[in-house]
Amino acid sequence: MNGLLERITTDANICHGKACIRHMRWPVEVIIDLIASGMSFEEITNDHPELEKEDILASLAYAKMTLSGKSLLEVN
Repeated sequence: MNGLLERITTDANICHGKACIRHMRWPVEVIIDLIASGMSFEEITNDHPELEKEDILASLAYAKMTLSGKSLLEVN
């Protein structure tokens, strides 16, 4: 899981410091919202080719990590 979490970045200059995918303007919360809307991984990556399946998996791993009370600093 740690390899996936390396895809999650935070930068005060990108999306107000929210957790994002690979320094892009793709907040994890948006990826989770796409999944929650019923989109499949394939639909997401077809609609947004800059995203990879691993980015979606990283978003889910990040969501799980934060729900368990941990932070990126603790994991990485």
